[in-house]
Amino acid sequence: MTTPPRTDSQQAPEQHIADSHGLIRVHGARVNNLKDVSVELPKRRLTVFTGVSGSGKSSLVFGTIAAESQRLINETYSAFVQGFMPTMARPEVDVLDGLTTAILVDQQRMGSDPRSTVGTATDANAMLRILFSRIGQPHIGSPQAFSFNVPTVRAKGAITVERGNRKTERASFTRIGGMCPTCEGRGAVSDLDLTQLYDDSKSLTEGAFTIPGWKSDSFWTVRVYAESGFVDPDKPIREYTEQELQDFLYKDPVKVKVDGVNLTYEGLIPKIRKTFLAKDRESMQPHIRAFVDRAVTFTTCPGCDGTRLSEEARSSRIGGVNIAEACAMQITDLAAWIRGLEEPSVAPLLGKLLHTLDSFVEIGLGYLSLDRASGTLSGGEAQRVKMIRHLGSSLTDTTYVFDEPTIGLHPHDIQRMNDLLLRLRDKGNTVLVVEHKPETIAIADHVVDLGPGAGAAGGTVCFEGTVEGLRASDTITGHHLDDRAALKEKTRTSTGALEIRGATTHNLKNVDVDIPLGVLVVVTGVAGSGKSSLIHGSVPAGAGVISVDQSAIRGSRRSNPATYTGLLDPIRKAFAKANGVKPALFSANSEGACPGCNGAGVIYTDLGMMAGMSTTCEDCEGKRFEASVLDHRLGGRDISQVLAMSVDEATEFFGAGEARTPAAHAILDRLSDVGLGYLTLGQPLTTLSGGERQRLKLATHMAERGGVYILDEPTAGLHLADVEQLLRLLDRLVDAGKSVIVIEHHQAVMAHADWIIDLGPGAGHDGGRIVFEGTPADLVATRSTLTGEHLAAYVGA
Repeated sequence: MTTPPRTDSQQAPEQHIADSHGLIRVHGARVNNLKDVSVELPKRRLTVFTGVSGSGKSSLVFGTIAAESQRLINETYSAFVQGFMPTMARPEVDVLDGLTTAILVDQQRMGSDPRSTVGTATDANAMLRILFSRIGQPHIGSPQAFSFNVPTVRAKGAITVERGNRKTERASFTRIGGMCPTCEGRGAVSDLDLTQLYDDSKSLTEGAFTIPGWKSDSFWTVRVYAESGFVDPDKPIREYTEQELQDFLYKDPVKVKVDGVNLTYEGLIPKIRKTFLAKDRESMQPHIRAFVDRAVTFTTCPGCDGTRLSEEARSSRIGGVNIAEACAMQITDLAAWIRGLEEPSVAPLLGKLLHTLDSFVEIGLGYLSLDRASGTLSGGEAQRVKMIRHLGSSLTDTTYVFDEPTIGLHPHDIQRMNDLLLRLRDKGNTVLVVEHKPETIAIADHVVDLGPGAGAAGGTVCFEGTVEGLRASDTITGHHLDDRAALKEKTRTSTGALEIRGATTHNLKNVDVDIPLGVLVVVTGVAGSGKSSLIHGSVPAGAGVISVDQSAIRGSRRSNPATYTGLLDPIRKAFAKANGVKPALFSANSEGACPGCNGAGVIYTDLGMMAGMSTTCEDCEGKRFEASVLDHRLGGRDISQVLAMSVDEATEFFGAGEARTPAAHAILDRLSDVGLGYLTLGQPLTTLSGGERQRLKLATHMAERGGVYILDEPTAGLHLADVEQLLRLLDRLVDAGKSVIVIEHHQAVMAHADWIIDLGPGAGHDGGRIVFEGTPADLVATRSTLTGEHLAAYVGA
């Protein structure tokens, strides 16, 4: 029996033309090291981008797709609004089709402002403030009365009311804020050690000041004190009268005349606070930071006991709990407390607040508290805090872009992160993830592998397709996707021990532990179990201890690996010696700078209300140096050509021949050792990934003579193939007589350790205890902890 042909009315309807745009098409991308890359990415799917560090993943995802999406969105705003937004140039790409709104969730550290907390960064604090202003007893005012960023203001005086006959009336104004007046909402107060500011046995004319940059002939600093008339400049400071000392240290700003010039005289202590303490410590030059560390002590504010809040804000309570106590609770406990509140009048607010708190728990951050300073979060924690606001979003058909979301996560927590990525996809969103962990690569619908190498050797698509196809492909990622490090057959014997007794930092519960010296020690445990608190908070940061953490490297677009590591100094001296000129000529920030662009290489044109634009400098063609400087050569290369070399090329160049420079070669060797051989010497620091910055810091610190190295997740941003090189580097450090302590989640590093210290069993107040000490083999054999179970599965035991 044959089936009758279908009539037109029975045939499946044709696809609507609006449904045909199912791809994001990129053709001819040339951002950074990309070599005319063309890819087609399926929408409403999870695409993972893999490849060795420096292969071009971030250039394609962030520098091309996300950058163009954000630029096009910004162009929809008025010229006035665009004037307040960051300027974005169109990426260098031929075709970009099918873009949707891009939401970036990156690893940039959250602001280190002392008033920024986890609660203020996620709006949880705002909802808590409203809650206490509605049902807190006694009622003290609006939500502002519970904000540690709002000071209390009181004013009274005469006002003129222009209504009929003008009439002057007495009026008063009061705004109740929650800021502690003693510490101004910071939770800590600073105290200055006067002995670090001046030598009181000397007079001002004898150079009493010991403050960096305060020279005895300085017109703006020292002379304004010496010639102010308030103190005797020829009398030792210890002999000042009570009035002279008061004026010298605390006097309010007042105009004085020095050599016929009007200047402002201000007491030494308020001047030091404005000059040094108002700045972010991390942005200071090293010698200034060392001075501040010496001269300033920070103590918990006695007025608010570190809560940042005024006494009035702390007096209002709900069920015996004030807002400071609520913010100090672990988020899992705070969520349980909120669930116990039965207040129909604020039910919608409670529901929204609970959803936010549950999102913290769901994303693995239930161990945080809302009063935790956001500047203390790790890169991975900061990225997950940014995810909070997107979990309950009603937006669909958007593109979410993640930069290694599993950084800082224990293997136990990675599955939870994978579930969240899949949930975002299943709501109809396109999810683009830059990732190295095989557990996350495995859940991808589509994989794009870039390479084959890093820097100039990368920038091409090596594979595009399914995970199974990647596993079978002849690529570096495909070869290493199923790599599993084996347990050491023989571990080293310690040469001593670093004793920690009674550690109570953050969630640590009176921990006693002996950390073996002379071996490779790995400290592990779930996120929030107390690893960093134990090592960074308890190991004395004195002589011989070199700590390489994940804090950001501060630097402008003028800073590069050559300037940061000190490599440029021996290079400049070598050029100067070979050509018989001054070393300053070979600095783009000094005498050798191109006058057209002041050594920047580009000229920025401000177009007022419209978006500005940057163009390559026509005088130096982007080389940053004056033309006459480029006539001077070393080994046949000018200084701009040397800065354009990769670390590997420069190592060969400065290792032999006319250009042989041992001081430069030693620094370049260290950069190669940490896996940065592909970086160009002149690449701006602002373009480096988080993992690259940490390895750059490690290379710099390797020159220091320390006996104990502390590394905080050195595998961050490392491809599977690069982890082997890192393990060889750690072995070399230990074999050279160093003690290496690594805080790490990567199972390959755990398996390679001589000794493991495992914290837990959970996070927050469920952690803070040592749950295992011993060799990796013993941990696998006992499987007594979450780490032991995952390590056993990893090594196939």
